[in-house]
Amino acid sequence: MSDGPASVGALLRAAPPDRLPEVTAQHLRDRYPVARTEILLGDLAMTGLWPVLDPEGPAGGPLEQRCFGSQQPVVDGRPDGTARVLVPLTVWGDRLGVLRVETAQPAGPDLTAELSGLAGELAMALRTADRDTDRYHLVRRRQRLTMAAELQWDLLPGRSLSGERFRLAGGLEPAYAVYGDHYDWAVTGDRLTLTVLNGHGDGIEATLLTAVAVNAMRNARRSGAGIVEQAELASDAVWSRYGGNAHAATLLLEIDLTDGGVEAVDAGSPRAMIAHDGDIRPVTLEQQLPLGMFGDTRYETQKFQLQPGDRLLVASDGVHAAAPGGRVPYGQTALITALRRTRLQPPPEAVQTVIRGLRDYHDGLDADDDAVLVCLDWLRQPA
Repeated sequence: MSDGPASVGALLRAAPPDRLPEVTAQHLRDRYPVARTEILLGDLAMTGLWPVLDPEGPAGGPLEQRCFGSQQPVVDGRPDGTARVLVPLTVWGDRLGVLRVETAQPAGPDLTAELSGLAGELAMALRTADRDTDRYHLVRRRQRLTMAAELQWDLLPGRSLSGERFRLAGGLEPAYAVYGDHYDWAVTGDRLTLTVLNGHGDGIEATLLTAVAVNAMRNARRSGAGIVEQAELASDAVWSRYGGNAHAATLLLEIDLTDGGVEAVDAGSPRAMIAHDGDIRPVTLEQQLPLGMFGDTRYETQKFQLQPGDRLLVASDGVHAAAPGGRVPYGQTALITALRRTRLQPPPEAVQTVIRGLRDYHDGLDADDDAVLVCLDWLRQPA
């Protein structure tokens, strides 16, 4: 059998979904002078990296966090000639965690490159295996989810996504008790569709409402419909189910990745902002009716333009309207301050910075609403 990432990919495809870590560790022992292997996964709230092979072992430390944040390998050479190599576990820009390998010899560029390739195969396998085993879910959860949060996390597309011309990330707060807020995205060819949704109400009823709206929009999108038809089908579905007693405030965006043109349907409270070189300005759109408020609602698109290097941020009202203890809403000043701190951070880090700022703004008070934030960097026009 051949060596390298191709062979480990074949091994992982043949392995049971819950045994991927052990298969990887055995492959590394057979191929390299490896003393120890560990796979660390990020938790739902992105507060740490947690071990899979030895669940009682320590969480990832500063070096693991540096590897995860930078998305670059980290090599920790030691005086005795051994080394610790850390490589990110990432698939299509979705950051899963870190692979840590302790070797009995110095780690050169060739070994680091081979481990990076292997980590890519493992990340793809882990993401696929999530549908058939609970093992990795158990590692990522540091506390029990509410039923509403369970449904929401299964409905999400992922936490980040990247391509040649964009970087994208989303976050939910509180991670273990979110209910009505949601984001969705899909990239097909030169078109990126992005939606941010704030379902009416709270608890599991808000989540069920969101599930109806999101799946209706997906159904339309996957039939080739544009965002107007997506909004109208979702509105009709919500109205049919709830008769106007519940609705879903939603912002639908379709971004042309070739020229940065954006078509939008603003059907409610999520707000968009554009940041560029430290300057942050709101995207002004004419607000239309939330999905499902009335029967046979019709929608129109509006347009705005992204420039190369622009950062587009979309926040639900749980972010921009948060006013814990009667304070000034977070969106008036504190959100802009938090966004300015993210200028040099990639979208996944930027999202977490703003969410941490939102937690700090509540200063121990329970949030009145859940929150979602999505961050998109449009990198450049095609050559």
